[in-house]
Amino acid sequence: MDQQEQLRYSRHFLLPEIGEEGQEKLKRARVLVVGAGGLGSPAALYLAAAGVGHLSIIDFDVVDESNLQRQVLYSTDQIGLPKADSAAARLRALNPKIEVNPIREKLTAQNALALFSAHDIIADGADNFATRYLSNDAAVLSGRPLVSASILGFEGQLAVFHHEGGPCFRCLYPEAPPAGLVPSCAENGVLGVLPGVLGVLQASEVLKMILGIGETLHKHLLYFDALRMDFQKMGIVRNESCAVCGNRPTITRLEESAAVCELPVEELNAHELKELLERNLGIQLLDVRDNHEVKLCAIEGSRHIPLSELELRLGELRKDLPVVAYCKGGLRSANAVRVLSQKGFRAKSLTGGILAWIDRIDPTLKKY
Repeated sequence: MDQQEQLRYSRHFLLPEIGEEGQEKLKRARVLVVGAGGLGSPAALYLAAAGVGHLSIIDFDVVDESNLQRQVLYSTDQIGLPKADSAAARLRALNPKIEVNPIREKLTAQNALALFSAHDIIADGADNFATRYLSNDAAVLSGRPLVSASILGFEGQLAVFHHEGGPCFRCLYPEAPPAGLVPSCAENGVLGVLPGVLGVLQASEVLKMILGIGETLHKHLLYFDALRMDFQKMGIVRNESCAVCGNRPTITRLEESAAVCELPVEELNAHELKELLERNLGIQLLDVRDNHEVKLCAIEGSRHIPLSELELRLGELRKDLPVVAYCKGGLRSANAVRVLSQKGFRAKSLTGGILAWIDRIDPTLKKY
């Protein structure tokens, strides 16, 4: 290492568990960060600062203003720019001694194995179940450990999967939940600092694995409740019957459909809904958001029944009139349509939810 690196990493050299030999391990390491969002931001920043020599960042999204409440890799002047490129620029500015590879792609069954095989450790900060299951399966099939975190509201979870004989993600959760059952952060909300806590813990696990020191979470699931400042560690074990890492695996290749199975629903867009309302054709406009969301904004003329109460309040809807359901972004309304269809209603979901309505039809409504 040159003199500048000696100074940069001097605090690491003071730790006997790291020293110059450990810093060389960090410099040779190759880490892939899946998702440069709330979790990927702090994880990537601390991995870069620590001197991980090769960081790859895969993300196909662009920076949105709503990201800035928690995604600390970005600044206001980067709104609209690709996240992968913006993240790479920030990480190089933080540590010009490392190599950063931005990948402006979506993680798919076609590219995952090659990407994972080219790296030593995968840090998964995906915000959806499809990518989370795909990352898990690709990690197992490529023989790579996966440091996985998830967040929602005020709570987060962290574990190390497929490492030193420990379980994989499917050992705990064999199948993804039905689409729309678990809301995303965009639908539910998230405390801004929460991904910072979990992302930094992700980076800590990655660094320990590279250095070969301490104990990782490969046998435990760490749960964090920010409201109560409560950490809990729960023991987890490998499932010998697991479909991907078990003794007789049934998942032996990657498929997009293996992650999440969605039952299709009928949809209509904001302009189509506007036309129906203007023609006064007697549709029932159903708002399935939570109470606090309705106070922020609503489409005029809609009936409010939260998704959690829908099955108990079906009697408030007429079966002889079609229903158009909407939520914030379209996930919960799609789930509502599935429920309604099973009960004999004619129902459609508003594509993109009330956010699409605000963007395309009524910008005077308060966006959130």
